[in-house]
Amino acid sequence: MTYDNNNIFNKIIKGELSADKIYEDEKLLAFHDINPVAQIHVLVIPKGKYLDYSDFITNATSADIAYYFSKVAEIIKILGVDSGFYRLITNKGVGAGQTVMHFHTHIIAGDSLPNF
Repeated sequence: MTYDNNNIFNKIIKGELSADKIYEDEKLLAFHDINPVAQIHVLVIPKGKYLDYSDFITNATSADIAYYFSKVAEIIKILGVDSGFYRLITNKGVGAGQTVMHFHTHIIAGDSLPNF
């Protein structure tokens, strides 16, 4: 599978579509999910063109991988859920529930989260 430059997340990165952003820098972007599954549902996406977690881990530099996950932790603090409970999810492939083929991490938190 090749990266689709017209996917919704790439359009958000390029400024072609709007998003309710909570954090942005030169390497990544975090914004509220338009279809939240919990009280807090934020997506974190790298600005690089990676299809999924496997593509990101395989092709990003070690420094970019460390930066990304340290920023995920920082965004969790920004959201104020670092002392509570939250869930981090990344899906790989349609069968796992990935609907946008651009690597991203869901930060999900709130009053209670369903078990699965």
